[in-house]
This record gives sequence, structure tokens and C-alpha cells, in this order.
Amino acid sequence: MPEKQNIEWKEIWKDEYLAWICGFANAQGGTLYIGKNDKGETAGLSNAGKLLEDLPNKIRDAMGIVVPIDLISEGDKEYISISVRPYPIAISYKGIYYYRSGSTNQRLTGLELESFLLRKQGATWDNLPLPAFTLKDVDDDVINRFKKWAAKKGRIEESALDEPKEVLMKKLHLMNNGYLTNAAMLLFANDPETWQLGAFTKIGYFESDSELRYQDEIHGSLLDQIDRIIETVHLKYMKAKITYEGMQRIERYFVPDAALREALLNSLCHKDYARGIPIQVSVYDDRLYIANCGRLPESWTIKKLMEKHSSEPFNPNIAHVYYLAGFIESWGRGIEKICQACREDHMPLPEYDITGNSVMIKFIAPEDRVVYGPSKNGTVNGTVNGTVNGTVTFTEKEQQILNLLSEDPAYTYQELAARLNIGRKAVFGRMKRLKEKGVLKRVGSDKSGYWEINI
Repeated sequence: MPEKQNIEWKEIWKDEYLAWICGFANAQGGTLYIGKNDKGETAGLSNAGKLLEDLPNKIRDAMGIVVPIDLISEGDKEYISISVRPYPIAISYKGIYYYRSGSTNQRLTGLELESFLLRKQGATWDNLPLPAFTLKDVDDDVINRFKKWAAKKGRIEESALDEPKEVLMKKLHLMNNGYLTNAAMLLFANDPETWQLGAFTKIGYFESDSELRYQDEIHGSLLDQIDRIIETVHLKYMKAKITYEGMQRIERYFVPDAALREALLNSLCHKDYARGIPIQVSVYDDRLYIANCGRLPESWTIKKLMEKHSSEPFNPNIAHVYYLAGFIESWGRGIEKICQACREDHMPLPEYDITGNSVMIKFIAPEDRVVYGPSKNGTVNGTVNGTVNGTVTFTEKEQQILNLLSEDPAYTYQELAARLNIGRKAVFGRMKRLKEKGVLKRVGSDKSGYWEINI
């Protein structure tokens, strides 16, 4: 039986291990075994009887809790088990709060402690009042866009949408003790970063883990960010695999639209905004990551996350407004919808990497959906040394044309000229040579057809 989230072994007792008991009580509970070595083998205790008498008092006096303590015999050796249940209130030892995370016992400080105490009180950061944010800071344009979305979805009474801003904010549960909340600021401020740093999304294109080619930042209210993120990712970062059925042009990204949108909405709903770190979208030719600061609900595992589960958003007030706007459902079906979209598009299911303070989802492209950028080996689709089928060679300038047409076979002469910053006549000359070499073939009319690359 290895050490893990809810098991800890100690060969002898030391009073400093009271901190481990505190950590178990503040997390999901667990058992501390005294008299076992770090391999889980019973070493035995010479003072087991005395510990059995002393430990209940030590624990009660130090933390005000009572825990079951048992003496266990194994052959001629004895050891003690201390079983700690999770407590609904915060437990401290000598004024310090500890929390069991994985197989480690962590001392909580700063933002971690603040977030922990809020959770134990049944409060959330997004519902805290923000006196500095007032009704005059609520952006009317964002309000109007929300009303349009909400009216179309029909999840809120139409009469509520005609109310003044103050009344609407109350009905959206975005006021606390007469003040607008952090959620109101994030959702309805034109520039939330005036009040909270890191309330934006970073997008970067990577050639490798250490080579960032370019990046963008998406700012604004959380109601506006989602569409702008998707638009930027599609137009600038992800390359669609373009095929034709007859004359019909078909674009397919390696992350289905529904899966990408749902994953981004999950990140925006579940992010720990108090940490001031932006959501990060990392795009490669063959994979895409979405990472945000956040945590799973208490006792949840990746297995539970991937199964059917209840809706327990980290920011319930933000999630509620997203629901009314029609952005999300309220049944905890986000992961299910992501996986369903991937299955329907014959894509691999996403992978999750979850640590104590961050959640990251990874989408992987199958080989037949990968469209490499122009810099990949300097040639179209990874063809090396300027050869086609090992016999026909083409110049660097011809490769530039092929690289662009691999992105979009429907590019016109004028569009290619603009992309390459050269004249239309120069483009025509390069295309002519490629057609003579049998590399390019025009399919359809000049106006609505496309270029077929024969490699």
C-alpha cells in the first residue's frame, strides 16, 4: 500500500506530525500510520501504549478536533493508525493552516490561504463585493449584447431585461451587501484589468516548446472574450485542412469548433482569477493546449472529471450569467460535449493534466489533419531538398508558392502576390513553371476553382 493522497507512514511519533493531521482534516481526510517505515513495512513501536493515551489529548488541545486512534498488532509488532475525517471548517495548528495535496503536506499562505478559507466558508471569490467597481463602470454596450443573447435563449424573463442596470445586476446575483461583485466586474466591465490583473487570454504560436513565433492577447469583458479568442485562433493560429467535394470547399480543423468553444468556456468559468494569471492558449502545427489557473472540486480526480458529474463551477456567478446568455449548460456536461464533438469528427479525445493550481487540456491532431506552417523544413508539407517524388526539383521561390497553396488551394494570383509582397506577373511566372513541372493543376474555373498540388 503506497503513500498517496490519504495515506502517510511515520516510523516514530514526533509532535511535528500534528501538522500532517491538520493537512488531512483540511483536505479529503486520510490515515497517518505510526510504526511503519517509508516502504509501508511494520517497524513496530516500543511506546505504543503511551502514545495511545497521549495522542488524543495532543490532537484535541492543538486543533480542537477528535479523531479515532487504534492500536494494531502484526505478529509481535504493534503500530498505531490515526484516522482523520475531512472537516467542513478550516482547521489550524499553532495558527497555521495546512493542506494535504497529493502525497505532500502544504502550508497555506497568501492567495492559497485566502481561497481555502473562502471555500470552507461556502463563499467564492467571484461573489465578493468590490466597492471600487460601481454602476457607472458597467459598460452599456456589454449590457446590451448580454440582453440580446439572453432574450434569444429565453432563460430569463423578458421583463427583467428591461430593468435599469442596478435592478438587472441584482437579478443576475451580481450584488453583495449593496456592492457590485467581482463577477459583475469581470463580466460587464469593458476593461476588467483596471480592477483585476490577468483577466485576459494569451494566445501563442509555437514551432517547438522553446520557440514562440508570435502571440496575441485578448482583453475585454468575459462575455466578449470567447468569440474573439475563437476568431483569432481560427484566422491566425490554426490551419484548416482544406479539401474539395466536387466544387464544394471543406475546411476541417484538428480541434472541432464545438470542442474548442466548450474548452475555452470551461477555462473562463473555472479560472482562479484572484491569482492574476491569464488563460494561455498554445498552438502548434499538430497540437493545442489551453491552460488556466484553477482546481477541481474537493476529492475529484481526472477519472471523475471524464465521467458524468454534477455542475460545480469554481465561479458559480460567472457560470450563471454564461448560462443565461446561452453560452453553457447547467448540468456539468462541458467535458462530455468536448468528447462528443471529438468523436463525431473522428478526432482523438483530449488529454488533461491537472496539478494543485492549474488545469490544462491538450488536443492532438491526427496526421491527416496536420497542416505544417511555411517554415516547416522550408517546404510544402515537409518535402525536403526541393524534390518532388525524388525527381523534380523546385526553387525556393516556387516553394513559397507551394507553401501558401498548401494552406489554401483557392488563393488567387492577386492574393498570392499580396501574401508574398511581389507583383502579380512574378506570381504568374512561378505558377507557370510549377504547372510545367506537373506540380500544379487548376481544377474548376478561374473564379471559383482551386489549385491541386501533385506531390
